[in-house]
Amino acid sequence: MLGVALVFAGAAAMADTGADTPKRVVSINLCTDQLALMLADKGQLISVTKMSQDPRSSAMAEAANTVPANASRAEEVFAMNPDLVLAGAYSSYATVQMLQRLGVRVEVFKAASSMAEIRSGITRMGAVLGQQDRATEMLADFDAELARLSDAPAHRPRAALYFANGYTTGEATLTGQIVQAAGFANISSEQGFAAGGFLPLEKLALTNPDVVITGQPYRGASRAEAVMHHPVIERLKSRATVAAITDRDWVCGTPFVLRAVAEMRDLRLSMEPAK
Repeated sequence: MLGVALVFAGAAAMADTGADTPKRVVSINLCTDQLALMLADKGQLISVTKMSQDPRSSAMAEAANTVPANASRAEEVFAMNPDLVLAGAYSSYATVQMLQRLGVRVEVFKAASSMAEIRSGITRMGAVLGQQDRATEMLADFDAELARLSDAPAHRPRAALYFANGYTTGEATLTGQIVQAAGFANISSEQGFAAGGFLPLEKLALTNPDVVITGQPYRGASRAEAVMHHPVIERLKSRATVAAITDRDWVCGTPFVLRAVAEMRDLRLSMEPAK
């Protein structure tokens, strides 16, 4: 089992809480939901977002379903009488401002775009929840498992991250760092994308990737995702591996990215010629 299992084992242990430790914590962001669920004491986290209870979006849907849900509205959150609200950088600005004007402590977490930022997010979440020892243990497990998975291969297959509307991501993103840690070279870097941008189908075909990595489509029709059914993509399937595997483990800066790295590493190993 991955180091994520060790994270849960650490999170299950009870921790001593001081007088200043927040006792009524509400999270209004999918990613802070999950990190808080992993680090908070039993009963300390009193509400999470509805999105965190959706298994399509959340790696901790089962645990989230044991906590009352909120719709991230200032009025309902304030009525819960929290002593700490956890928000994300993309949470509603109006909600955050209203809660702060009402005298509620709000901690805003930026979205992680690297493994280093996952580490800093864990450390900060441990600090604001008063669970520093638990966060330190989680970090140790995370670092050990990431090091085990990130063995540098002699040859790095070339991977294209390709999403709805032809969007791609480079090494300055969390998805890019997952691919790199798993032993792939990212063609987005070859094309000059440090973070993200739109890669025309023609350029995608000309890069001749070994694998095309895309997201799991949601139910229903989407014109943005229609590009993934283009004849160019179908032709690529004849000479490249096309894997729809970016999902809930890739989205947030939590130790669950280790599962994404492991899945990608297994894909890389399956592509190696038999010895």
